[in-house]
Amino acid sequence: MEQQQLMPRYSTALAGDPAQTYRQIDLAGRTGTADPHALVGLLYEEAIAALRAAAWAAENRKFTVKSERVARATAVLFALEAGLDFERGGEVSKTLATFYHGIRKQVIQASIGSNPVPFREAASSLEEIAVAWSTVKAAS
Repeated sequence: MEQQQLMPRYSTALAGDPAQTYRQIDLAGRTGTADPHALVGLLYEEAIAALRAAAWAAENRKFTVKSERVARATAVLFALEAGLDFERGGEVSKTLATFYHGIRKQVIQASIGSNPVPFREAASSLEEIAVAWSTVKAAS
C-alpha cells in the first residue's frame, strides 16, 4: 500500500518538468566522476547557459524563467568564487574573485529590468574565461 502511495508522487514530480529532471540527471552524471578542473568547466558551462537563457527570457518577457536563470547564474558564480584557492592561486585568484563579483553585480542589476544585453555581455565575459580555463587544462 505504501509503495502505491509513493509512486504517484514520484511520477507526478517527473511529469511536472521532465526537461528539468533530465538536466539534473545529466549534470549529476557529468559531475560524478569529473576531476576538479572539469567541474570548474561545467560550472562555467552552466553559468553561461543560465545567462543566455536569462537574456532570452528578458527579451521574450518570460519573467519567471528570467528569475530562475538569474538565480542559477548567481549561485554558480558564488560557487566559482567559493572554490578559489587564494593561497595557491595568489593574484589570479584575487583577480577572478573581483571578476566574479563584478559579473554577479551586473547580473543582479540587470535582473531588475528587461534588457537582455547585460546578460549576453556577462555570458560572453564568462565564456572568455572558460576558454582560457580549458586552454590551461590542455597545456598541463
